[in-house]
Amino acid sequence: MSTAAGRRRPATIHDVAREAGVSRGTVSRVLNGGHYVSPAAKAAVDAAIRRTGYVVNRHARSLITGKSDSVAFLLTEPQERFFEDPNFNVLLRGCTQALAAQDIPLLLMIAGTEDERRRNLRYIEAGHVDGVLLVSSHSGDPVVDRLHAAGVPVVACGKPLGQTARIGYVAADDRGGAQDMVRHLHATGRRRIATVTGPLDTPGGVERLAGYRETLAECGLPYDEDLVATGDYSRRGGEAAARLLLDRAPDLDAVFVASDLMALGVLDTLDRAGRRVPEDIAVGGFDDSPAALASRPSLTTLRQPWDRISAEMVRTLLARIAGEDPVTVILPTELVRRDSA
Repeated sequence: MSTAAGRRRPATIHDVAREAGVSRGTVSRVLNGGHYVSPAAKAAVDAAIRRTGYVVNRHARSLITGKSDSVAFLLTEPQERFFEDPNFNVLLRGCTQALAAQDIPLLLMIAGTEDERRRNLRYIEAGHVDGVLLVSSHSGDPVVDRLHAAGVPVVACGKPLGQTARIGYVAADDRGGAQDMVRHLHATGRRRIATVTGPLDTPGGVERLAGYRETLAECGLPYDEDLVATGDYSRRGGEAAARLLLDRAPDLDAVFVASDLMALGVLDTLDRAGRRVPEDIAVGGFDDSPAALASRPSLTTLRQPWDRISAEMVRTLLARIAGEDPVTVILPTELVRRDSA
């Protein structure tokens, strides 16, 4: 497979067929899923592909099948959040690996502004991807409506508020995890347990607050608005929320924080205020991201099963692309006890 000038030319489907000793049609059937091909013929074609170095021409295939053989990872957050919050990178890596096992490339799209949403939705609606892994959806965001109207298969990470009847999703048990953390804080003798919520237009913000409230009642503790501050999943947001809580309720003795990154900000504020952790105030996070180990003291938190979340998102999206109905997958969290609570 060399040209007259001595350069190696790309292998073609004809080269694979000749190497495998089968027809071009048999090679084509193997490349398109292996239907109506004997195991022996498929093995011969697979071996010939490896020997010849043949690479599928995805553009040519898409013209025939009407599919792009690619998937979008659509993050509806500002670009800086992608680089600040380690959870997005962990999820992206897991989805990329799960799709790579199926030989499907993943396109990262960030749609944190109106212009970015318009540009990315136009690309998706034009059929350049077969499906969308939707990350960090907000209530009222038009993205879900647009994708649904365009007939694009979608699986969300987290419960899509107000959209659960239309699209499938994979989520950690946000409510159950929050309940576990508040029970743990209560069991260590804390009685003035505050919380820093996530944004209340996101599923994590809503569900973790609900779990907090339910467990206060279970433990016989009153719900006090002065012990609740809303954050934005950023470290700076955690700092500001902790300042507000200390101003409102200086007698608080524990804080359940709805993300590890915000918990770092809470720890920063408590340190500047001269409050010892956990002696004066216990702090619990949510995620078990690298931030939990980087904090001082190390952070007691709730572990989200990111590997399972990403694998299930890919599995259920590929099933949607194949025509199956939307499904819901809820995965348990795990309380990880460290030094902060």
